[in-house]
Amino acid sequence: MTLKKTFSLNINKNSDIPKYQQLVNAINNALANNTMIAGDMLPSVNSICKDYKLSRDTVFKSYSILKEQGVIDSVPNKGYYVANVTRKVLLVLDTFKAYKEVLYHSFINNLPDNIITDVQFHHYNIENFKTILNNSKGKYYKYVVMGFDDETVPEILADYKNEKLLLIDWNIHSNTTNNYVFQDFGEAFYNGLKAAMSAFKKYKEIHFIYPTFTNHPIETVTYFKKYCKKFQFDYKVITNQKSLNIQKDIAYISVSDRILGRFLEQCRNKDLEPGVDVGFLSYNETPMKKFIYKGISVITTDFKALGEKAAGFINEEASMQLYIPTELILRESL
Repeated sequence: MTLKKTFSLNINKNSDIPKYQQLVNAINNALANNTMIAGDMLPSVNSICKDYKLSRDTVFKSYSILKEQGVIDSVPNKGYYVANVTRKVLLVLDTFKAYKEVLYHSFINNLPDNIITDVQFHHYNIENFKTILNNSKGKYYKYVVMGFDDETVPEILADYKNEKLLLIDWNIHSNTTNNYVFQDFGEAFYNGLKAAMSAFKKYKEIHFIYPTFTNHPIETVTYFKKYCKKFQFDYKVITNQKSLNIQKDIAYISVSDRILGRFLEQCRNKDLEPGVDVGFLSYNETPMKKFIYKGISVITTDFKALGEKAAGFINEEASMQLYIPTELILRESL
């Protein structure tokens, strides 16, 4: 084991991040950048206290945290050393919904044991997004980020090297040099509707419920209208979810799972049979939709595959630019 001479620490006394955490972050960052490897000795507690004017309690706390995480270990009379090259990645999602849980578990289950994942949510709030990304800069091996429609997102992401950053889910504010794993909310959605043609023909109209509170990409509405006009379906786009009044002989498409509950409740109250009297097509598969009622038809990307591909970006030193296919799963509701 050798003492790593290149170890350096910049303690910011004005930072909101505690000093012990700054030391933890510095060591994790050195591991992420391969400036420290397994077997390297860490500076002694006394030397760090002297060189960086830190208390012994602060340094001991930092080393204890790293030791609990399995990153470092110690040998009596010799000191602390890197026990395992543990790397941290940051996964930034919009919100935690059932289908995002599928993505998350697929992602972490396809990572090796020495990768630690921190997950944070921006909730479509640009200040949250900015804080998460700015506070995490330089602290992670790689970054997997789900963006959203805000003009300042590209500026925030501009400080991140392409080889460290993967954009996922929605192709919004990306450029030709970015790494990405996206789903297609436009043409692929249109093709899914075409695959459902025979089911839609049972109904007189198709109503797309696109509520004002949704952050779902508006391009799906554009392609919905294109589909209805092309194949001569009467249609409506409903943005006021409070005015939703389920009617017989109408098929409904919804991008919000909140609407699914209201749809089923109204069907029960009006004695309407989903898949017979009325139709319902939901956006995004979840583990429960195959069991709800007699099965809810969905048009969805494969979130398990999306998580697997994102994990592949972490595991391999290679660029990645691909789209995950969108598929139609027909069940009794349509």
